[in-house]
Amino acid sequence: MAKYGSEVKQLLTLIGGKENIQAVSHCMTRMRFVLVDESKADTKAIEDIRCVKGTFTQAGQYQVIIGNDVSVFYNEFTTYAGIEGVSKDAVKAAAKTNQNPVQKIMGALGEIFAPLIPALICGGLILGFRNVIGEIGFFDGKSLADTSQFWAGMYNFLWLIGEAVFHMLPVGIVWSITKKMGTTQILGIILGLTLVSGQLLNGFAVAGTAPADIPVWDFGFAQVQMIGYQGQVIAAMMAGFVLVYLEKFFKKHCPEVVSMIVVPFCSLVPAVLIAHTIVGPIGWKIGDAIASVVYSGLMSHFGWLFAGVFGLLYAPIVMTGLHHMTNAIDTQLISLYEGTILWPMIALSNIAQGSSVLAMSVLQKKNERAQQVNVPACISCYLGVTEPALFGVNMKFGFPLVCGMIGSALAAMISVGTGVQAISIGVGGLPGILSIYPQFYAKFLIAMAVAIVVPFVLTFLVGSKKLSAQDRGVQQAATDATEVSVSDASVTELKAILDGEVIPLDNVNDGVFSQHVMGDGVAIEPMSNTVVAPAAATVSVVMADSKHACGLTLANGMELLIHVGIDTVAMNGDGFELFVKEGDTVQAGDPLIRFDPKKIKAAGYPATTMFIVTDEGDAKNIAYHTGISARANETVTVSFE
Repeated sequence: MAKYGSEVKQLLTLIGGKENIQAVSHCMTRMRFVLVDESKADTKAIEDIRCVKGTFTQAGQYQVIIGNDVSVFYNEFTTYAGIEGVSKDAVKAAAKTNQNPVQKIMGALGEIFAPLIPALICGGLILGFRNVIGEIGFFDGKSLADTSQFWAGMYNFLWLIGEAVFHMLPVGIVWSITKKMGTTQILGIILGLTLVSGQLLNGFAVAGTAPADIPVWDFGFAQVQMIGYQGQVIAAMMAGFVLVYLEKFFKKHCPEVVSMIVVPFCSLVPAVLIAHTIVGPIGWKIGDAIASVVYSGLMSHFGWLFAGVFGLLYAPIVMTGLHHMTNAIDTQLISLYEGTILWPMIALSNIAQGSSVLAMSVLQKKNERAQQVNVPACISCYLGVTEPALFGVNMKFGFPLVCGMIGSALAAMISVGTGVQAISIGVGGLPGILSIYPQFYAKFLIAMAVAIVVPFVLTFLVGSKKLSAQDRGVQQAATDATEVSVSDASVTELKAILDGEVIPLDNVNDGVFSQHVMGDGVAIEPMSNTVVAPAAATVSVVMADSKHACGLTLANGMELLIHVGIDTVAMNGDGFELFVKEGDTVQAGDPLIRFDPKKIKAAGYPATTMFIVTDEGDAKNIAYHTGISARANETVTVSFE
């Protein structure tokens, strides 16, 4: 007898029927659909299905979160629907057909900038701190750096890092392009270095240098100006793609026996020449033109209106993925004008959407299931990561999204109207103030207050009328209790499954885990490569194909999910070895999964390993221990009664 018979029938109907399914697969916790027409899927009704924990759309895939039992559900679904499941790679390929050219371009931009964002955020914080110690007149108009040799030295030292992040950015951009396109990354790094070499006239000094004083390479029949591209984004991206396509061309046409010699030489040398003679100058002008248009619009008499529209629409722009373009514009603005008006508005939009979620959390304080999403989504939004809030809360109900957009628009108008500028891209949300020039702190704080108060009040007032008693948790439906046979009540702790740093789930770069949709737990940044059992348990589920995850059940009914890496299901088992099968009994310290961190990194995925309590069973007062260095089968990571 089918375990999920009625749920499978419901899902097939609500998702638009068999004819609306282009492809379907699954990972450890989620059904992954590529739909012909996503508008036919009744998301609200799907989320009301008993076994469904949530839904979201990402990279053209409509994902339905089931949990540890997803493989059983998947088999029953495909059998009932008469659909043959496909591989994860096939689903990804099919998903791209759901994206228009603009979405594909924005997706590519996002993938290029994603590896650079930690450095940009770090650089922004450093420059913000440098501003505090060197630009604010705390002591009769003098800064800390003016009154202390230590702080003067620190001020100068921090520029070493700031320059590396922002002036040498083309190196990171070209490297990231070669990484994304699957070509030789060291060639990308070298090309990037040729764009910012110390032999060249620094790009920031070009405007103040007379044309006759600009150094040149003299080839006799032609001269090429020796100009650096420090801080230039568009030029670096164009140069990177030139290198990529040259390398792919020569790899395709060059005999394998001489490929190692011919391909790097014939790719890199022409790419550097083309970068400095054609695409570099063109890219520089394109970047300057885009930045000038944005800057002129924001600084015009109608700048407040431009800002209001941007603030209003930024959250929906994030939901489409088009927001990745702002990274390039922000960086270009900083290069041209030594500051950006755009970034403060982005930080304010984050705050506004987080404030809407905060109001929802207050309204739904008695709805335990909703709070599992609301609280982490609010925290992450206030820290600059808006996707959990947008997709998990605000878009789901609609009115919180609109209330946040209104607050964001008002705050953006105040920010631009008072001339607020950021020195760099920084951390979004509340910490965004660290990226603001000190002379604008007071004005930005006013804008922040508006971004907090207006969405909160609007969402609370509207939600008080629109939310049903069930949504607010006033009339929680009773849940069926499951009988659990407890054979060993003495187990009160779970040991670490890996050596490594234990971090909160909130810090994991995956919406499902960071929102605690699957349950509470911890994550480990691994320093070993063998996952071991945290306690005596029965293996309840394994991913036999991808080998990257398994589920365990303890004697007290507690159910655990161990998931190695993020999106590593796409590796199809390459680099993973599974030591157990469903139904096996294991003891604390027994090996479960071995993985190759180098292969995971080479495939472009984080190796962060999740350790989730998906069902508490009879356990009470569960505590999760993070911020520690753990040793497998020694350090306690979870304790309970």
